[in-house]
Amino acid sequence: MITILIIIITAIVSISCFSRPDRARRLLFNAWDTWHGGRWYRMLSYGLVHGGWGHLIFNMLTLFFFGTVVEKYFIMLWGAVGGAGLYLLFYVSALAVSTVLDLVKHKDNPQYNAVGASGAISAVLFASILFEPKMGIYIYLIPIPVPGYIFAPLYLLYCWWMAKRGQDNIGHTAHFTGAVYGLLFPLLIRPQTFLDFLSRMGLM
Repeated sequence: MITILIIIITAIVSISCFSRPDRARRLLFNAWDTWHGGRWYRMLSYGLVHGGWGHLIFNMLTLFFFGTVVEKYFIMLWGAVGGAGLYLLFYVSALAVSTVLDLVKHKDNPQYNAVGASGAISAVLFASILFEPKMGIYIYLIPIPVPGYIFAPLYLLYCWWMAKRGQDNIGHTAHFTGAVYGLLFPLLIRPQTFLDFLSRMGLM
């Protein structure tokens, strides 16, 4: 499966960067170097680098659980080859799209760096909610799963608020942008997806 392949490649590169900071620096997203240095590959390669074992494991577990759902639907709708290719395009493009706002905002700040596939994984998570809106999602310290259609607006509000505050070292803007892209991509390539969503919500 494409999801497993992405996880394997990401894990190999990330782990190799743990002991090679120079390699990580060449791959991470630096807004200034991307914009002024023309190293646009950084808008993709940063997703292969993570800040540590915890960061890597959490992201890859999340991708595994929700990526397999989205990949299944893509293959069901567009066939084995077409669906897999479209899913890969979705994930890779989500890596780039989720950095756009940070790129524009921090393009003149040489100190701004970002690593991790969280933006793309947010896109995958929200696409899975679009396909299965009543799917249960566990949140920290809450022992029962929260339905996706409730989790989604709460997550967007949280990301927006935290990005506005800007008091930690987490890419909340990338998470927000990726999540919105995760809703838009399936809807743009197949508008019927919205009617399917309403049907699964019991609104049609």
